[in-house]
Amino acid sequence: MLKLIKYLRPFTVPLLFNIAFMFGMAIAELSLPTLLADMINNGMMLGDTGYVLRKGGHMLAVALMSSSCSIIGSFLSARVALGFGRDLRRYVFTRVSSYSLDEFDKIGTASLITRTTNDITQIQMTFVMMFRFVIYSPIMCVGGIIMARSVDTGLSKILLVIIPIMLLFIAFMAKFIIPLFTVMQKNVDKLNLVLRENLMGIRVIRAFNRQQYEKERFDTANKNLTDVAIRVNKIMACMQPIIMVFMNATTLLIIWFGGLRIAQNNIQIGDMMAFLQYAMQIMFSIIMVTVMFVMIPRAEASAVRVNEVLDLEESIRDTGTTIASETAGSVEFRDVTYRYSGAEQPALKSISFTAKPGEITAIIGGTGAGKSTLINLIPRFYDTESGQVLVDGVDVREQPVESVREKLGFVAQTAVLFSGTVEDNIRYGKDDATPDEIRHAAEISQADSFISEMENGYDSEVSQGGTNLSGGQKQRISIARALIRKPEIYIFDDSFSALDFKTDAKLRAALMEEIGAATQIIVAQRIGTIMGADKIIVLNEGEIVGIGTHKELLAACEVYSEIARSQLSEEELASG
Repeated sequence: MLKLIKYLRPFTVPLLFNIAFMFGMAIAELSLPTLLADMINNGMMLGDTGYVLRKGGHMLAVALMSSSCSIIGSFLSARVALGFGRDLRRYVFTRVSSYSLDEFDKIGTASLITRTTNDITQIQMTFVMMFRFVIYSPIMCVGGIIMARSVDTGLSKILLVIIPIMLLFIAFMAKFIIPLFTVMQKNVDKLNLVLRENLMGIRVIRAFNRQQYEKERFDTANKNLTDVAIRVNKIMACMQPIIMVFMNATTLLIIWFGGLRIAQNNIQIGDMMAFLQYAMQIMFSIIMVTVMFVMIPRAEASAVRVNEVLDLEESIRDTGTTIASETAGSVEFRDVTYRYSGAEQPALKSISFTAKPGEITAIIGGTGAGKSTLINLIPRFYDTESGQVLVDGVDVREQPVESVREKLGFVAQTAVLFSGTVEDNIRYGKDDATPDEIRHAAEISQADSFISEMENGYDSEVSQGGTNLSGGQKQRISIARALIRKPEIYIFDDSFSALDFKTDAKLRAALMEEIGAATQIIVAQRIGTIMGADKIIVLNEGEIVGIGTHKELLAACEVYSEIARSQLSEEELASG
């Protein structure tokens, strides 16, 4: 929690005002029992109605001042805490946005969502309470003890016995609660993970009739969270009655011994009433501290998780300052090896090739050969373990990340669309794109035909994740989004897999005419998509086992010829 205090600096002024108002409220509350004692001893006991009215007026004014300070302090506490939560969410989101894919893999998407929402909300709620009571409660507790001692030293011995026992009890309970809150947050993570997988994989779940299995998996995660929450609430439920026992026992002891001291003329009735009120103020402040102790462990567990996000070292640092003088769009791999975090074997081993402008460089290989991993190194989604990836003759690690990515038109293996209109999704590649440019990009990607048939054309809404579009339609919109940038390098990561052969052929012909002068890197599973490529790179278990044209590889590369025989007929092989 202390590591997050630095994010409160923008709220220093309202926090100081909040402290001042909480201090004023505490002083006003502490003065009321003394005024009451004076009114009883010198007014009520003597039958002086005028004195009672005057002191009552003073007490009313002090109470109004206390209420005003409380209202303003509560407003400032809420405003600061909500502003802090807003800023912390922004810092976490900005930090996450700078992560490489390695960091995403380490923490997990579901956990990042929980930390950005649920965890920060827990911290925010705790801070509201802290700003409200962290000044008020200590002043009330310490001030109440001082004032009670000034009223009667003998009765103060009761507090010296009760208060340490209460504090030990609170510490004992906190020892059990803190670990449970940590477990609870982890169970929230697990529940979110299961829920996210169910929502995203609903088609697969239904296709394989696994609804019952997924229901049981969700019920298990839900039950684990519920069981921990019940254990925490049982402990908290035990605290309240025990604290009430402490308070009632203190009241009885004060009245019992206070009555004896009144009978002995050691104190007056008003003094005993004031002492009783001070004792209740002390006990109430301890209860508020108890509430804080209940909330702080959970907020502490959340703060640890948020700090993990903020403190996680980036594996990719954007420290490059070299701007490539060339602007042709060449891509070169020099003896590149890459290993995923925690993996025993490299995903790529000693990869070397060059993709030149005006050429189509295709990459093919079996599942797990490292095709997507290879192209993910170009935009620095990952960094190489050894070797170099060069764009326009300069290592991508020596260039600003933004500079490298501005040269790329990247179409991911899984087409990702955002909620909004079709036009918004295509314009995502270029903010200032004109309607004509958008339509032209859609025509090249073979998307214009189905977009025009939609009810609102380019203004048609795309649901979250593009669930109201087919796989092929999403791929074509994703391709249009890359085309509208007019980059120097196009990367297509198996981006034609959902297209029929006719659309695929028309799209490749249109691409050749439109972007023939640019560097094209195509990852494909289908031989038919890449047969006309200038250079085909064959990967097998992370290594290059063949480079050449379709004809050359058919004759010289066994892995490629096996793939070709599995996809093409004898006539197509002979003509190839």
